[in-house]
Parts: sequence; C-alpha cells; structure tokens
Amino acid sequence: MTGQMPNTPPTPPLPDAPPEPEPGAAPVPEAQPEPALDEVAATATATEVAPEPAPKSERRRLRAALRWTAAVLVFATLGAGAAYGITEQARTDVPGLSTKDDGRWVYPKLTMPALPAGAGLPFDKGNTGQIHYAGLGALLLPAPEGAKVAPAAGKNLVSADRFLSEYPEEDRDGMKEDLTDGGLLDIAARSWTMPDATSTRIYLVRFRSGGFARAFNINHLGGDLNATYPVNGVEDTAPMDESYPADATVPSTEHMLYDEAAPHGPLHVRHAYITAGDTIALIVQSRKGTAAAVPFHQTVILQNQLLG
Repeated sequence: MTGQMPNTPPTPPLPDAPPEPEPGAAPVPEAQPEPALDEVAATATATEVAPEPAPKSERRRLRAALRWTAAVLVFATLGAGAAYGITEQARTDVPGLSTKDDGRWVYPKLTMPALPAGAGLPFDKGNTGQIHYAGLGALLLPAPEGAKVAPAAGKNLVSADRFLSEYPEEDRDGMKEDLTDGGLLDIAARSWTMPDATSTRIYLVRFRSGGFARAFNINHLGGDLNATYPVNGVEDTAPMDESYPADATVPSTEHMLYDEAAPHGPLHVRHAYITAGDTIALIVQSRKGTAAAVPFHQTVILQNQLLG
C-alpha cells in the first residue's frame, strides 16, 4: 500500500519579490559518518536570514524571473497551517496516477517523525524561519518494497562534497562556496536500486532558515526552462518535465522536475528539486535505456509530502 495525502488543489505562486522570514533557532547537526550511496554518477568526488536573494549575474536574474512565471511552480501563502500527518490512500488516489498497474512502486505507509517538545511545524505561523525541527534523516523517503538499499551509517548524514558529486566538477566550486557561506547546516541522503535496475538517490539539504534555502535555490538550482546545472549523466540538456501531474502540489512548497532530452546517453536521467522552508531536496532517478516517469513522479510526490 502506498502512503499518500489527499489531492491538494493548485495554489497561486507568490509575488516576484516574496519577503524573507526571520530565522528561528536551528537544530545543531551531529557529526556522522557518511553512507555509501549506490551508483552516484560522479567522477570526483548566519545567524540571520539571508537578505533578498541576489543572483550572481544578469543571467541568473533572468533565471529568477522565470522561476516566478513558470506554471509548474507553486508556493502557497506561508503560515496556512498545513497538516503534518500523512494518511494512507488507495493506490487509485495518488495525484495524477489513476491506475493500479501503471508501474508505480509500493512504498511503506508514511508517518512523520516525532518533534522535540515545544517545537513547531515548519509552516506554523510562529515558525518564522520555516525550520524543520524533526531529524533530517527521519524526513528522508523510505525505500519501496523490493529495493536494494545502499548501506548508511548514523543518521544518514553526508558531506557537502558527497552532495556536490552529483554535479559536473566544473560546477561545484561556486555551489560549495555558497553552501559554506550561505547557512548550510547538514545534508542527509538515501539511495536504492530496484530489480529493474532503476537507481534512486535522494538528498535533503538543510539551511539555517527558509531564506538561505531560497537564495541557494535561485542561484544554483531550478528556474530555467532547462536545468541550470544538469546532474551527472545528462548528455546534453534537461528540460522541464511537463508530464508531472498539475494537481500534485503540497502547500507552502515548490517543486521543479527535469527530464533528460532525447537522445539519451547510456543512462536516462531524471531529477527534481523540492524547496520546503529551510530544506531543499534533490531527487535523481536513472536507468539504462528508459527511466519510467510514473515511479519518478511518485517518488517526488511522496518526498514532497514528507517535507510539507
């Protein structure tokens, strides 16, 4: 049985210049050994809320403008009291996935991790920093039935270099500098391989507040009609995935999905970003030949629900 939320109607995007929230008290990460992520396609390896994000060039300013006009982006009004529990649904109730035998995976029922005493939810009115107080590793989507999960140590925490290994080497220096100087707290990761050889890797990147997360997102991740920095394995370009179901939205979060343009290389690579308060998720799925759309969309929907 898959764990899902009821369909949420699409919500309007924020204005072009959303106000930045003040940071809340952020959790302190614990030093943990890194998990060995499987099939990572790489050859090498604050205190205050960030001010209004300042893209590093005119080109990135254009990217930011595209972000707010792209129809697939949804960023609901903050503090709307989004539900923090995830209820189980029939397989036919998954947004945009209407049949049982459409290739989706069977995930365990999703439940939210316990919060520290007195901690608020990320989009509560009083949580101005939009902080996820749950353990970051506990917010990772669990692997589906039949998956071979890569070994992980501790609480699934990994280094910035491990996260950046998903990108071509020439793109990493600027990203690492902005992670280091831009309020990075910790990164958690999980990966698995399915019997059909589809590889999935998920990273959750947590910052000191939602303002820092949005600044990094605008400068380096989504926003263009093609991925700003395609992940490793993309031979040429990765345009927006326009087949993602329009009703698969979660309040107070935004998502961006990319599908490698044909002709593919040895692997067909899909990747997505979710921005939810202080946390950005990167989801990468790849497979020799064709990586199916349905399990990719399903994985994005469920991870988005866990973060929203």
